[in-house]
Formats: sequence, structure tokens, C-alpha cells
Amino acid sequence: MSRIDETKDFVPVRIAVLTVSDTRSIEDDKSGDTLCARLLADGHLLADRDIVTDDRTDIATKLRAWCNNPEVDVILSTGGTGLTGRDVTVEAHRDVYEKEIEAFGTVFTHVSIAKIGTSAVQSRACGGVAKGTYLFALPGSPGACKDAWDEILRLQLDYRHKPCNFVEIMPRLDEHLRRK
Repeated sequence: MSRIDETKDFVPVRIAVLTVSDTRSIEDDKSGDTLCARLLADGHLLADRDIVTDDRTDIATKLRAWCNNPEVDVILSTGGTGLTGRDVTVEAHRDVYEKEIEAFGTVFTHVSIAKIGTSAVQSRACGGVAKGTYLFALPGSPGACKDAWDEILRLQLDYRHKPCNFVEIMPRLDEHLRRK
């Protein structure tokens, strides 16, 4: 079973938060606020925060810019993971991914079922890696952001989490780009 190894030091990671919305601003971005508050409370660093509209090209451009920024280790986006015509965040993420973390969506669905039952089927939350950066696309509701952070990301982004975690393999995410 998973646990926190208290004999190890906590390693903060630098996390950027992107809200995808045609209607939100920083002043009323409750989902972005939820993610920022939680990552800071858990000892991580807020590397950047932004809002972009529901435009696939704009979302992918922002994700790529942050993936190219050595001061960003993880990108959390919120919004645009549903089924409507304007929901293009998942497609934008997949335009950027080098590798998809398929199990992230599965585990998120499992967590969501306990909270919202069969309505969990409507989420397309996903995760991946590009240029040594983790990317996660979360639904736009504060509750979904809370669940994703509290039940999955806070553990996987904690270097002390056992038996394994995302942080311990960060140095190897881009090893294919380095010369041997």
C-alpha cells in the first residue's frame, strides 16, 4: 500500500496552473484558485498562472511555452475536458505530449465515481509528459480539481511517496533527448 516515507526530505516542484475558459478571469477563477491554494499548502512552488480561451492552438502554444521553460516542472490545466464542441483541452494536451500517462485518466475516473457516480464518465481528464515536464488536464470544477489534487497529484508529486512517485523519475523524463 502507498505511504509517505518520513525519513526522506520533501522536494518541492514548480507547478504552473492554466485555466481554460472563455468566461473566467483571475478574479473569479475558483478552479485555478483551488489548485494554487492546494499546491502551495503542500509546499510546492507556483511557477506561473494564466488563463487562455477554449482554443486548441492557444492552449497548445501555452503548454509548449511552459514545457520549454526550465522553471516549470508540472503543468496543471483546468477546464475544457468535457464533451461539448468548445472542450478542446484534451486535444491540445495530446498535441503536446511525447508520452501519455493513460492510467491518470483511469485513476481520476475511479476517484470521481466515488464522488459523482456515473457522471464521472463525462470527464476526459488526462496526463502526459513532454520535454521533461508533466502535464495534467483536469475538469473545470473546483470539486474535480480538489479531488484530482487530494487523491492523486499531491501523493504522486511528493518525493516521499512510496512505493513510487512522479518526482523521483523527473531527472529521467528527457533522457532520450540527451546524447549518450
